[in-house]
Amino acid sequence: MAAAKGLNKPSIIIKRVEAAAESGHHGGAWKVAYADFVTAMMAFFLLMWLLSVTTEEQKTGLADYFAPSVIQTPSSEKTGSGDGQDEGVRHAVEAPLPDSNSAGDFEEVARAVQDSLTGTGAESAQLTNLLQHVVTRMTDEGLVIELGDLTDAPLFVEDTAQPQPALNELAGIIARVVGRVTNDVAISGHVRAYPETLVASPVWPLSDARAHTLRNLLKTNGFDEGRVQRVSGYADRKNRRSNPMDPLNNRIELILLR
Repeated sequence: MAAAKGLNKPSIIIKRVEAAAESGHHGGAWKVAYADFVTAMMAFFLLMWLLSVTTEEQKTGLADYFAPSVIQTPSSEKTGSGDGQDEGVRHAVEAPLPDSNSAGDFEEVARAVQDSLTGTGAESAQLTNLLQHVVTRMTDEGLVIELGDLTDAPLFVEDTAQPQPALNELAGIIARVVGRVTNDVAISGHVRAYPETLVASPVWPLSDARAHTLRNLLKTNGFDEGRVQRVSGYADRKNRRSNPMDPLNNRIELILLR
């Protein structure tokens, strides 16, 4: 009878619920994203405010500060050249060049000079465009620094040895870069071919005159003329283009001798 009564008692069920692993702290990621957004907006409005209150000279100064490829001095001004090139281009920052006397390794010296003239890392668009005229290559004789015409951008006034402003600027840069090592140099002029129907072809005197123009420009920019071992005119005998009369055959080569 007692056992029968026990069968009528209600059953007690115990259910254990385990919390999911991710049921703890959650929802904090949006706070980080919101903080980043607020910071970005604050920086944006601060930039807009600075642009509205600064003068053009101040903006130029800020831009120059973040352009390490050009050194600006307080007295730097625009040159009077026809293309309005910046005087600061004349003071291009060269890569540190080892002293050729102590380094004793021409390859190291040549690489440093190449790095200084390739425009690598140059943040000035003007300097980068100017250095497009420059091509360097190594030969058995030494490092060849080739200054060549670009399409619609010649280095000399047509058919003359009168330099364009771009060549004046390049000569200043090269004088500063090559002036920091002690190797002697050689200069050679090359010009395009002219029609054979001309009574007197100008290729020989013109190539020679252009080579001497670069020599004079280097001297004007402080380069030691005593380091110039030879100045040569090669006329149209060593063309770089398959078409002998292609204006891009016009070039001046400065060789940093081993």
